[in-house]
Amino acid sequence: MTPAPLAARLSIPSGPLFFPVTAYGADGAVDLDTYRVHVRRGVEAGAAAVFACCGTGEFHALTPEEFEMCVAAAVEAAGGRVPVVAGAGYGTALAVRYARLAERAGADGLLAMPPYLVRAAQEGLLRHYRELAAATSLPVIVYQRDNAVLTPGSAVELARTDGIIGLKDGHGDLDLMQRTVSAVRTAAPGDFLYFNGLPTAELTQPAYRGIGVTLYSSAVFCFAPEIALACHTAFRTGDEATAHRLLDGFYRPFVELRAQGSGYAVSLVKAGVRLRGLDVGEVRPPLHEPAGDHVKQLARLIERGHALLEEDM
Repeated sequence: MTPAPLAARLSIPSGPLFFPVTAYGADGAVDLDTYRVHVRRGVEAGAAAVFACCGTGEFHALTPEEFEMCVAAAVEAAGGRVPVVAGAGYGTALAVRYARLAERAGADGLLAMPPYLVRAAQEGLLRHYRELAAATSLPVIVYQRDNAVLTPGSAVELARTDGIIGLKDGHGDLDLMQRTVSAVRTAAPGDFLYFNGLPTAELTQPAYRGIGVTLYSSAVFCFAPEIALACHTAFRTGDEATAHRLLDGFYRPFVELRAQGSGYAVSLVKAGVRLRGLDVGEVRPPLHEPAGDHVKQLARLIERGHALLEEDM
């Protein structure tokens, strides 16, 4: 199967990148019907791409069989309107297995999650990502964070590797990212893509835009696509007044609320989806549900975010 021209399609900042949560039923099993609704609504709301079964989608909690079913459901719900990128992680052998399952399910690309547990040297990381890239015909975006942080030289080597098209940064070291962008631009010029992958990336996106990183993941898009789209448009058009109003009045308080609990980068987002009327179930252990008061604060924040949008009308 010929992969979709992912690099060309994602290089156009036409909307936020959507990382859907994975829906579970009352019995804890994957709820594919609700998941399709969630993905379809996101695409119809203006997502530029769907990143299925990644961090927000609880990749860590899915069996290979559930993973393949969810990726296939996301592909079906997207209906070819936007590319679908699937997570792939753990050790090299399992990452390759997930990559092949994603390809069989119809995904357009892969997000290479950090290897499980081990803290490898640069040589080992490069071998891992090269083997993953060689395993399928799908283009690969490498997710840099935690135990998988690359030097600029390693990023250059990845940019020269067939099948690897980009780097998503969840590490947050802007000095390192600036040096990485500069090194790749100098030594491996081309269309290599960069993404801001920090939790609630909108809050740091003005800084990332300053070093030329315009693509970013948006967890808020899962439960408040209107707010996420308005913020994305403000960034794209240089509307600093709207961007500052949303950052100060919604995103900063949301990040401060997210910091109140471990795992809230996923569980609080999932609570937000439920608050907006779609029962996607609870998170799977080892994650836990947000405290009731925190969910109430989130509901008030969503109301405040929509009120901020009305100030423009």
